[in-house]
Amino acid sequence: MTSGPQALRRRVRRTHLAALVVAVLVVAGVLSGQFWRNEHATYPLYQVTVVRESDGGLVALPRERWEAERADLIGSSRVLPPPGSASDEAVSLGLGTGTARATADWLWLRRGDLPGEGTAYEEMARRALLDLRALTGPEGAEPGAVLAAGSRGWDYVWPRDAAFVAVAYARTGHRQESLDVLQFVQRQQAADGSMHARYLPDGSGPVPDGRGLQEDGPGWSLWAAREVLEAEAPATRRSVATTLTPLVTRSTARILGQLDPVTGLPLPSPDYWEVPERRLTLGIAATSLAGLEEAAELDAAGLIDPAAWAEVGVDPSSLDRRAADLRVAVEAAFGPEFPRHAGGRPDAAVTFLLPPFTRCPLPGADAARLAALPEMERPAGGVAPGAGWRRDGISWTPQTALQALASAATGDRASALAWLDWLDAHRTEAGSLPEKVLFDGQPAAVAPLAWTSALVLISLDELASPSATPRPDASCGGPGPRPSA
Repeated sequence: MTSGPQALRRRVRRTHLAALVVAVLVVAGVLSGQFWRNEHATYPLYQVTVVRESDGGLVALPRERWEAERADLIGSSRVLPPPGSASDEAVSLGLGTGTARATADWLWLRRGDLPGEGTAYEEMARRALLDLRALTGPEGAEPGAVLAAGSRGWDYVWPRDAAFVAVAYARTGHRQESLDVLQFVQRQQAADGSMHARYLPDGSGPVPDGRGLQEDGPGWSLWAAREVLEAEAPATRRSVATTLTPLVTRSTARILGQLDPVTGLPLPSPDYWEVPERRLTLGIAATSLAGLEEAAELDAAGLIDPAAWAEVGVDPSSLDRRAADLRVAVEAAFGPEFPRHAGGRPDAAVTFLLPPFTRCPLPGADAARLAALPEMERPAGGVAPGAGWRRDGISWTPQTALQALASAATGDRASALAWLDWLDAHRTEAGSLPEKVLFDGQPAAVAPLAWTSALVLISLDELASPSATPRPDASCGGPGPRPSA
């Protein structure tokens, strides 16, 4: 047996070589998404739905309580009767007795439009709309504060989720609620147009969790503002535009202020993945583009006072050009595959480059979306936020619903219906849309999720729209004939 310094050096070299091989394997595994893979990860279903008590308080119902109390829910509402009251579903057109709130739920539904009414999706749409109503402005929250979900940790207001809920309310004819939601976001926005990832529903400011600023909020807010104004009656559109002017002008100024003067692209920021980012993500680039295009359209429609633009230092005459320049820069940096990071892996944010978020698709964006599906699909049939997301076998319903919306908005009706069928089949027993679906098809985490509920309603409305016809997968120029003064 060899001994001495030479043998010791050989052992040290072998140890170092083994360590290097392990490190290479670990890095390769992490980069390929193979390391720590668990295609059968499980999470509990925290609750099957949420309901309002008669006094307006929000109650999350786990499966056991739902089974015990669902017969006491007043008709098709999301309201529990007060203690000791009887429920008689033969009264008040099937809503029963017990509270005025239940009757208000029914009347509220009747005042608006229900996407998918008369189709196989009517019940899903009704539940989704009632779930949004239950999550909006519960006891202790400001008017228009819409919770992402009813569980602890989700009981905050995300500007992104709020934007989608505002659009869902606008498209279902609940215009005051849509305005309330955007006014809440407007009150939270800083004077420089910046937005945090999420806010406390009582209006006291951002959640003190260190997540910091998230630069997709201004873009989502501009998209929602344009949708809300488009849904408004012509006689009241200008007054509503005046109400939302601070949100529109500050958000526009923020997006312009975040553009790198060298690349013309936004600076890196966390996006809907809500993880630190050193490189620009498609989620930020796409929402910034959508926001600038909407700002240009709102100005072209004459809905924003020129003095308001001047207050934030924005030249409105340059908005269309700035939006067009950003479109070119995004296409050059991310196209034609449109991954999460330039040169990276696919991401669900490619849907943000399609209608209804942009006036027309970026060249190749829809083809890139379809090509990305095999890498993002999960065992139960939904998709993950991206190909680089953890390989845990879990489908995420917001990103799956984004596929339904993209399909509907680009005229692929068959695919839109297939995605909606999947979402419908994976609701909880209470009819609510969950955040996650496990590998075996079981709903998991929170239910309902406001973002998914809103997306389903918007998708159903898009399918019923006369504009839901095939659009060219090519660039187009100039602001479209959106809302006019």
